[in-house]
Amino acid sequence: MIRAFQWDLARQVERLDFLKKLLPRYARWGYEELYLHLEDAVHYPSLPGIGRNDAYTYEELGELVLTAAQCGIRVVPIINLLGHTQYLIKHPDLRDLNELRDDRGDPLVSGQICPLHPRTLGIAEKLLRDMAPYCTAGKVHVGLDESFQLGKCPRCRDEVARLGLGGHFAGHVNRLHKLVGGLGLQMGLWADMLYFVPEAIPQLPAGITAYDWYYYPFNRKPRVEFFNFAERDLHPALKKQGIRYYGCPMNGAFRHEPLPVFGDRLANIRSWWQRCQAVKADGLLITSWEAYRLALETTTVVDAAAANLWLEPDHDDATAMLARGLERALGSKHPRPQARALLAADPHAFAGYARWQINDRWDVFAGEESLKPFLAEVKFFERLLSGSYDWPPAFSVSLAFRLYLARRDVFVRQAARDVFRLRRLLQRGERSSFELKIRQMVGQSNSFAHAWSRGLRAARAMWKRSRAGSAGQNEVVLQSDRGKLVAWRRWLRKLQRQNDQVWLSTPVCGAWQLNLRVHNFAPAVQKILVEQPHAEGSWHELTGRHTIEFRAHTARPKTRVWRELSVPVSDPCTPLRLRVAGVGAVRLSHVALTNGVVTKQLITPGKIKRLGRPAPASGFPILNSIADAVTTWNLPSA
Repeated sequence: MIRAFQWDLARQVERLDFLKKLLPRYARWGYEELYLHLEDAVHYPSLPGIGRNDAYTYEELGELVLTAAQCGIRVVPIINLLGHTQYLIKHPDLRDLNELRDDRGDPLVSGQICPLHPRTLGIAEKLLRDMAPYCTAGKVHVGLDESFQLGKCPRCRDEVARLGLGGHFAGHVNRLHKLVGGLGLQMGLWADMLYFVPEAIPQLPAGITAYDWYYYPFNRKPRVEFFNFAERDLHPALKKQGIRYYGCPMNGAFRHEPLPVFGDRLANIRSWWQRCQAVKADGLLITSWEAYRLALETTTVVDAAAANLWLEPDHDDATAMLARGLERALGSKHPRPQARALLAADPHAFAGYARWQINDRWDVFAGEESLKPFLAEVKFFERLLSGSYDWPPAFSVSLAFRLYLARRDVFVRQAARDVFRLRRLLQRGERSSFELKIRQMVGQSNSFAHAWSRGLRAARAMWKRSRAGSAGQNEVVLQSDRGKLVAWRRWLRKLQRQNDQVWLSTPVCGAWQLNLRVHNFAPAVQKILVEQPHAEGSWHELTGRHTIEFRAHTARPKTRVWRELSVPVSDPCTPLRLRVAGVGAVRLSHVALTNGVVTKQLITPGKIKRLGRPAPASGFPILNSIADAVTTWNLPSA
């Protein structure tokens, strides 16, 4: 079974010298193939203008491939040729490839390429020919994952009507296979679309490779999130068709996480290793995605830890694997206590949209959620950074940044509660207590300003470890936080002069706040939306949030997870509407409107309201259809 790893250079270009130094280590750890997810991270000779400003030159990519070859590692470029093709559509000359059109038939600015467009195969051939010299494993990966706009344009709708969605998808695969074969290469594709159109499998060409991915632990079979995490097994049908099979876990973080959730990641890798052995898979590919929010060494440690599965198979528990990963990747002198500490951090993971929303807004955390877990997080990460663990530099700066996030969680939530406290003091006429509380809040904002400065230094240090050039995404978030902090301190100064300002909207809460609990009892791909009507009657979104948690304990058909949703409301007399979009259902409870002094219950305490409909057990996901995937609920006027 081939052992492989992946770098997501499409999302984040890493310094070439940094990557080249890692390759001999991966070879020593027993890895045989390197997959390079590219998109616009390289300047293609045949398609000038596709590569972004910081993209590798064609020659630089060649240097990386040559270094890999010298280390005995074969390279497989990933060239997305259906979904995730915004890198092509963004170019004005290629905009017409877009599957998505407006009412006049003009291509939209974003979307995915149309598989039947007259120019698609020509563009694909140019990309493939440019990458062919770098396909040192004798194969190329064409992506095709998450292609949810399939069959939208008129020409594709016509073919879907004739051949079905499976035939339409299989036709694109076969045409690409012919191109790839003409270059003397084998073709690979991600397997997720085959869960949604399994009827395509008998129409696929033999000899290709399907890469089956799922990023949470499982017992025997992987699951499908769109199907409410139902178990599915593509391997028998693929084997019957003569299609090779790789299992694909993931080594890193989801979206905004500054650290991998190490226990989840290692358990996911172990699940795939066991499955691949059981079904005699052709390979195991440990993927990496969107690594720009973390220091790359933290995911490298996971790859090094995974090597225990074949280098030291008798030591496959999470602590032993992670400790060896720290030794192999970073030369850690105290790997076991560090491994235990990192695994203990999993319950404090900065994971899921309910946590990440603070990166965009500070005025959506004025609910009744207890501050105790967030205060505990601050103490936990302060302890990890106290000096007793002697962290390698990549982890010391990552944990320092994580500590900033923990302090921000407490500061923002406490500030909103303090506004409500001020309103009650003013209502009762307790002026001296009111003024004292403001002074305390000013002091807290000054302390947080110092925490912000330390967080900025940590974010910059994380970025510079493997990257050059412009500020990273974490620094962008920090600069946005600075703007919010400035607005908050300005508001406090104004409040000292004009006490009645406390009743108006603030940087951390609204004049009124809608608070509710969203119960994600049957996880799929839901988004909860809160809306109010415009004067002319149309509804506009106050806020929206996905319910996805990105944690192992929520990746199952039934969960008992709830998260608070808090929304600023300017006019408490205008009707509110809650609806669920996407795929699946949620339950709502504890719905109330408050300004900190007056609270109006909008649903009877103890009652639960269900929104949406159950996720389907099969079929193609319909994400944007109001008729099929959206339910509305009009709340009574406050």
